[in-house]
Amino acid sequence: MVVVLTGLTTAAILFIVAVGLSLIFGTMRTINMAHGTFYMIGAFFVTITLSGLARHAGGFLLSLIIAAGIGALLGAVVEMLVLRRLYQSEHLLQLLATWALMLILEELTLLVWGTSTHTGTIPAFLSGSIPVAGQPFPVYDLFLIGAAAVIALGLWLLIQRTQLGRLIRAAVQDTELVMALGVNVRRMYTQVFAIGALLSSLGGALIAPSTSSGPGMDVSIIIDAFIVSVIGGLGSIWGTAAGAVIIGLFQSVGSLVAPELAGLAPYLVMVLVLIVRPQGLFGKVEA
Repeated sequence: MVVVLTGLTTAAILFIVAVGLSLIFGTMRTINMAHGTFYMIGAFFVTITLSGLARHAGGFLLSLIIAAGIGALLGAVVEMLVLRRLYQSEHLLQLLATWALMLILEELTLLVWGTSTHTGTIPAFLSGSIPVAGQPFPVYDLFLIGAAAVIALGLWLLIQRTQLGRLIRAAVQDTELVMALGVNVRRMYTQVFAIGALLSSLGGALIAPSTSSGPGMDVSIIIDAFIVSVIGGLGSIWGTAAGAVIIGLFQSVGSLVAPELAGLAPYLVMVLVLIVRPQGLFGKVEA
């Protein structure tokens, strides 16, 4: 049971970050390699800038809101100044541009917060552990699983119950049709990219108290998030959730059964899925 919960904890963070990446691609057809940098910025904000605020219940929740808001604001600025000029370009050019953007934002982040690795502190009200099947399991990990479930529900409500959500669903199905209907596509793209950046920053802010934050964390998370999105199907929210759970459980069980191969699990799963379904588990074949 503890192994399953550990896998779900990993899946929770992977989902929160990867679903933003998948949402951006599904709506805008843009592979955002800078997505992981927003994750790093969110983690640094909570671990360093807001460390004193994040030690108490109310302050911790406020720090999450601030980190997510900063990510959304930065994402909107990046979309308007950089990505808006690339939508009609080939995917390769978009990939190179966002990769360069990742390098630039990473260097700026390290200039602001330094190159040292910083260890977060779990707030007192979420510290400790509870017994699960006779073994201790961290309370904070349960909080992460619950937070991912709440975010998934909120995202579902956004997509299914709001005007923006209806436009996003239409854009995922047929972007040209949305343009033909006279929708302000530029504004919608800015909103979607800001939501994606918000989710990535929030993922970093949530994981920061229980791990170390430092250089390179943006690259590692973007690789994992991309694998999750590919497995689930780029553009599919529920596919992203399924991919995150699969990878989380494989890593958790693999670290117990064959630790030396646990790191290969995500890549092996991705290869197997792509052999059977090149578009991913829930993805659709594009014309």
